Amino acid sequence: MMHRETIPRVVTKLLFPFILLFALYVQFHGELGAGGGFQAGVIAAAAVILYGIIFGLSAAHRIAPPWLVEMLVPLGVLIYAGVGVVGLLLGGNYLDYFVLDPDPVHGQERGIFWVEIGVLVTVSSTMIAIYYAFAGRGR
Repeated sequence: MMHRETIPRVVTKLLFPFILLFALYVQFHGELGAGGGFQAGVIAAAAVILYGIIFGLSAAHRIAPPWLVEMLVPLGVLIYAGVGVVGLLLGGNYLDYFVLDPDPVHGQERGIFWVEIGVLVTVSSTMIAIYYAFAGRGR
């Protein structure tokens, strides 16, 4: 843990919210360019991992508690799979977004939105869980 390195600590505290904001930008503008749930998940996880590297594992645990991270991994998968199940229940095929709204274009947008949210949640929490597993070894 870095106690005396003031510049990395200050820069990390300043950049942390902007990194998360950029993750949200990548998430919600993924259909307009490069990006989406996977990229946004990696960026969001990188913010927490950077915080943990600079301030220590216990500080990262305060931001993203391990119990929450462990719950979010399957939750993202359930969100993703749930979109497919809803499509089936509405008479379409699995992950057939067109049946999610009376207007097929809106159904497509709604389905992709929720699938990408599921990917974001799973990717970010999985990366954080891997960091916790490796950073916590030997403790």
